[in-house]
Amino acid sequence: MISDTQISLSFTVALVVTLALGPLIIPLLRRLKFGQSIRDDGPARHLIKAGTPTMGGLMFLAGIALAVLLVARQDRDALVVLGITMGFGLVGFLDDFVKVVLKRSLGLRAREKLLGQILLAALLGALAPALAGGAAVMSVPFAALVAGQSVLLAPQYWLYMLFIIVFTVGVANSVNLTDGLDGLASGVTIAAAAAFIPIGILVGRPGISLVMAALMGGCLGFLFFNRYPARVFMGDTGSLALGGALAAAAVLSGAELALFLIGGVFVLETLSVILQVFFFQVFGRRIFRMSPLHHHFELSGWSEIKVVVVLWLAAVGFAVLGVIGFVTG
Repeated sequence: MISDTQISLSFTVALVVTLALGPLIIPLLRRLKFGQSIRDDGPARHLIKAGTPTMGGLMFLAGIALAVLLVARQDRDALVVLGITMGFGLVGFLDDFVKVVLKRSLGLRAREKLLGQILLAALLGALAPALAGGAAVMSVPFAALVAGQSVLLAPQYWLYMLFIIVFTVGVANSVNLTDGLDGLASGVTIAAAAAFIPIGILVGRPGISLVMAALMGGCLGFLFFNRYPARVFMGDTGSLALGGALAAAAVLSGAELALFLIGGVFVLETLSVILQVFFFQVFGRRIFRMSPLHHHFELSGWSEIKVVVVLWLAAVGFAVLGVIGFVTG
């Protein structure tokens, strides 16, 4: 069992380290000219963001790592979630490095990036049953309300592995898609990570709760520099790492299906892209002004701050709904 003090310490260490690194790393990224490039076909007001330092995810990854190693270094769950987080962060860092430093606009080739993510997801899928002491199971949200009892799914190993790979890669990239406005991805991640603190405690996996507390602290510290108008962007370094962390927390706690609720904003952002492409390819027309969804709201006349705040509030609602669904699963 973990104490409130441990959770608070994990949160505080990640927060303080991230805040302390900001004044050091942001000027360094600026001197190295690690600036963000902006899509020409995006909202016109985003063009002024060109050149803003990117790869700022390094700031909160350092804070998260230090917090976990200080508070939960002997907890296997915590170390696995941290390892997956850093692994996805490394894939993102290499992608950012190729884009920003080597000036290859698309970054890593799609197959290279996907291969790295698949290998990390497969590692997570292999470790999860071992850490659970046998076959891994998934809780079905709200099942107890419908069936009168909890329902746990225990798919065959090969099917489970396939699901975990698709799930983990999908979650990581959904956070990456959401990272398009100042403070959006970090704020939504804070809400999602907060949901996994009680979930980790409920399933007897306190290490998950400690990493999620660190994730909250790191994202909150980063938000100080990333809020509108952003002084730094997290880049794929940060967004893929955050997605990997949430996916790992869900897999180890059996809350994969609950994450579809907890991360409802991420799901909506991803669905908007899928639907946009589908309708354009099949019917030759778009259903959104632009995807992902946050850009649709911008082009509908909302200010960037309004879009972000509304999606933050939605994220809190989804997180609460997801926890309730898991508890009654």
